Amino acid sequence: MDVIIDEEKWLAEGIASVQQNAFYMLRAVDSDNLREALKYSAQMLSELRTSKLSPHKYFELYMRAFDELRKLELFFKDESRHGVHVSDLYELVQHAGNVLPRLYLLCTVGSVYMKSKEVSCKDILKDLVEMCRAVQHPIRGLFLRSYLCQVTRDKLPDIGSEYKGVGDSVLDAVDFVLQNFMEMNKLWVRLQHQGPAQVAEKREKERNELRDLVGKNLHILSQIEGVDLEMYRDTVLPKILEQVVNSKDELAQHYLMDCIIQVFPDEYHLQTLDILLAACPQLQPTVDIKTVLSQLMERLSNYAASSTEVSDHSLALLVSSFDTICLLTMSILQVLPEFLQVEAFAKLNNAIGKVIEAQIDMPIVGAITLYTSLLMFTLRVHPDRLDYVDLVLGACVRKLSGKPKLEDSRATKQIIALLSAPLDKYNDAVTALTLSNYPCIMDYLDNDTNKVMAMVIIQNILKNYTCISTADQVEALFELIKGLIRDIDESPGDELDEEDFKEEQNSVARLIHMLYNDDPDEMLKIICTVQRHIMTGGQRRLPFTVPPLVFSALKVNSLVRRLQGQDGEADGEEAPASPKQIFRLMNQTIEALSSVPSPDLALRLYLQCAEAASDCDLEPIAYEFFTQAFILYEEDIADSKAQFTAIHLIIGTLQRMAVFGVENRDTLTHKATGYSAKLLKKADQCRAVYACSHLFWVDEQDGIKDGERVLLCLKRSLRIANAAQQMANVTRGSSGPVTLFVEILNKYLYFFEKGNPKVTSSAIQGLVELIRTEMQSETSTPDQGTTAFFNSTLRYIQFQKQKGGLMGEKYDPVKL
Repeated sequence: MDVIIDEEKWLAEGIASVQQNAFYMLRAVDSDNLREALKYSAQMLSELRTSKLSPHKYFELYMRAFDELRKLELFFKDESRHGVHVSDLYELVQHAGNVLPRLYLLCTVGSVYMKSKEVSCKDILKDLVEMCRAVQHPIRGLFLRSYLCQVTRDKLPDIGSEYKGVGDSVLDAVDFVLQNFMEMNKLWVRLQHQGPAQVAEKREKERNELRDLVGKNLHILSQIEGVDLEMYRDTVLPKILEQVVNSKDELAQHYLMDCIIQVFPDEYHLQTLDILLAACPQLQPTVDIKTVLSQLMERLSNYAASSTEVSDHSLALLVSSFDTICLLTMSILQVLPEFLQVEAFAKLNNAIGKVIEAQIDMPIVGAITLYTSLLMFTLRVHPDRLDYVDLVLGACVRKLSGKPKLEDSRATKQIIALLSAPLDKYNDAVTALTLSNYPCIMDYLDNDTNKVMAMVIIQNILKNYTCISTADQVEALFELIKGLIRDIDESPGDELDEEDFKEEQNSVARLIHMLYNDDPDEMLKIICTVQRHIMTGGQRRLPFTVPPLVFSALKVNSLVRRLQGQDGEADGEEAPASPKQIFRLMNQTIEALSSVPSPDLALRLYLQCAEAASDCDLEPIAYEFFTQAFILYEEDIADSKAQFTAIHLIIGTLQRMAVFGVENRDTLTHKATGYSAKLLKKADQCRAVYACSHLFWVDEQDGIKDGERVLLCLKRSLRIANAAQQMANVTRGSSGPVTLFVEILNKYLYFFEKGNPKVTSSAIQGLVELIRTEMQSETSTPDQGTTAFFNSTLRYIQFQKQKGGLMGEKYDPVKL
């Protein structure tokens, strides 16, 4: 804290002195008094000799002096005011007492001297850059040379420059900037050795603040029009890299390599890749080379992308749709020859290998980051070269070989980026499945990250509606996402958050629906492959993965129907795909689900398969599925609510099926009515029994119109409803609402309108009167819902009576 206060004090004193001397200097300028102006300007610049200020504070002081020097330069330009020729003035300022003020004044006059064009610019530049060697203090020397850059940058002998005189060349400008850069870099590197070792961290921070002063030289070099590719390759780049490598300083090497990449044109980098990359292994082991190379590859990738924008637009006008990789190939025709000519991929791949080999202590995350950047470069520049993509993945596998599964979060994040890149580029997971090294990399991920990557793959498939159409592709895909299909390394699955687990398994379920092939044999292979994988998933996963597999198989129902003619009794493995094979496979799959246990779900799937078998006219198979459903109902479904739901599902499914003969149908309907009457709650019994009436009257099927058994079911449901009323009266002192009676009345009306001769108007009349009597009974519990339901039913009857016609005549005997 004391040091900060002292610095503020010293800075304030320095600024005050600069302002005071600047005041007297400007007064002398206004009086055209050159001697006094030089005197006070030298005194003002003497404040820059301080060693007490940090670079940040020194910069504030420097900028105050810089602003005043610009005013002094205007005075020097006007010879008519001070009466001294610029050449004599150039000699005169060298008589200043202290070297630092002398050199600032010399640079200022040198700028004016070059503008006069009375002397060759290269001589002045050479003189100034050599004279500045006199200041070897790092901070003071850096700011002095920065001032030299600033005042000379617009006067360098360049192509088209007014200051390029006879004998001057672009090379003179390049030599000047390079020499100034080298001297500044030496001063910058030397700064780390100033002061005691205890403040080394502070010095590094100060050096970091000064880096842009050094980098400004490279920016100026990149702005020189005369620096063409040949000069850059033969002169500029080798000298810069020589200085970078020889500095042997981590901060300097990293920053200057970054500067080279950022300031010079991309086409220059492309044509000088071998020179630039050769320097990388020579850098200090502590240099963050992965960032440097990643930026280089990103620049080159962007260059390739920007060069294709025009051609992409032209192609869009010519073609409306095209194969993904072919279109990408066409769009890079203009720039690809350059990359192929210089063998950019091979050089980058080789350089990365050498860097990783040279930096033995490079953490694994650094190597993976480099390969990720190389892969991104490959995908943008050579999207059609899947062999290049696989080559990068293979190099990454070799780097990871022999190492345990990655636990470093930064490394796993880079692996996910590496594996996601091909998916994002091609929008086609099938392309990733063709890469032999893709699954090898996933093996090095820990279980949690493996699941994350598996989710990325699945989401990509779902987002792009990618159809996986062969059993081999399914096999490869399920190997990639095995972390979601089963527990890896015996890891307990229940440690995962329940919501996350459900999200993962639902994604797998959605994925299964994306597996399809019109060829029945291939589709059967796909189903078998999926079944083999999901059967290893354990009890928690099967309820999520079995249903989509069953429905995915049943999606080929129309295909199954076409195959009926081919269906034989051959059960061999080489027999062509047949409905029997598919249903047999489904039966085995659902059996596994029923043992989870998840009997409710298994029952639903059995009934779904039974209906599909009915559509294929396979009575034995449909009967077997129904048998399995009844066995589940008897043995595994004990909850009364679940039983009620299950019996309604059974009744509904059986009612829709037309495949059964008389004997099988009687057996199944008998079972269904029997189970309906054995439900625990009387209300459930009643509703299930009257639902059974639909099993004996089906409009769509000739012959299933047994009015006697329909009436039997309805009368039985009435008896059960009456028993429920009496039981309620005994237990609660009131009979409760008459909702069941109203529901049965609606069933009577349904069958009455359908033409069941056993359901007569007198029966309806009697039921209406019964309901009214029950509702008016003292033991009945009033219920607005039931009353509204009954009144609505009566209005419907009245409507039918008033409508007239045959239906009106039928309802006419009913008196309301």
